[in-house]
Amino acid sequence: MKINKICLICNVNLEKDIIALNKKLLGRHISDFYCLKCLADYLELPEELLKDKIKEFKNQGCSLFS
Repeated sequence: MKINKICLICNVNLEKDIIALNKKLLGRHISDFYCLKCLADYLELPEELLKDKIKEFKNQGCSLFS
């Protein structure tokens, strides 16, 4: 059974790439997840940079993004 993940801050449902990005940047065993906007705010980074990182990690073949 698949459990939907929601953003810790704004309670929106998260897409699989955003969940993968959270795990990649915050640790694979985290239990709290952020949407792209809230993750960018938390890390004090622009959203565009995080979007670019998703593409980069996918191109590198990171197993979290498959």
